[in-house]
Amino acid sequence: MGLITIEMFATLDLVGQAPGGPDEDPVGFPFGGWQAPLLDEVAGAQIDAAYKGTDALLLGRRTYDIFAGYWPDQEGGEDGEFAALFNSVPKYVASRGRPDLSWAGSTQLGPDLAAAVREIRDRHEHVKVVGSLNLVQTLLREKLFDRLDLWLHPIVLGVGKKVFDEGTVPTNVKLLAPPVAGPTGTVFLRYGIADGTPATGDMSQPDRGLGSDG
Repeated sequence: MGLITIEMFATLDLVGQAPGGPDEDPVGFPFGGWQAPLLDEVAGAQIDAAYKGTDALLLGRRTYDIFAGYWPDQEGGEDGEFAALFNSVPKYVASRGRPDLSWAGSTQLGPDLAAAVREIRDRHEHVKVVGSLNLVQTLLREKLFDRLDLWLHPIVLGVGKKVFDEGTVPTNVKLLAPPVAGPTGTVFLRYGIADGTPATGDMSQPDRGLGSDG
């Protein structure tokens, strides 16, 4: 069984909407492209490393349309390495509509999304979910992910779609590597899903902070 990793850029108030540019989500969100001023060499190297070994992409409809309109024309350019990777691996699209699947290697998932994602996990070793906030909500709710790579950026927007939205279920995660901060203040956190649900404790008790299963 392979690993499904959610790759997510977020603000301190956990907004994950339209980090890449104003055209990603132009209606009703005034901060499209909020990530660009905060990129640095450290984060760039982390992102490059995160995609090593990727053998499939799992995307929501909006993110897929953005990628399909961009990456096929980027091979040989500044982002050629990413373009070669994204253009060559299978792309699985979660959509209730009828997306244009002309990007080579693209397949629309069936109506039973959870079952389809489980089949993808069995078929591939390293599946990456990029952006796709609506899809991410389903994966979080169904606990259909293995890792969460989260880049926290030092800004607060106050508006926008959140990484963890309504309907997210209680879930334990564990930190898989020490946090790493770049020169702009962006912090990279890598979590893995863990067994059980969040425990509770009583701060007035001698074992405060240790939690319990009760």
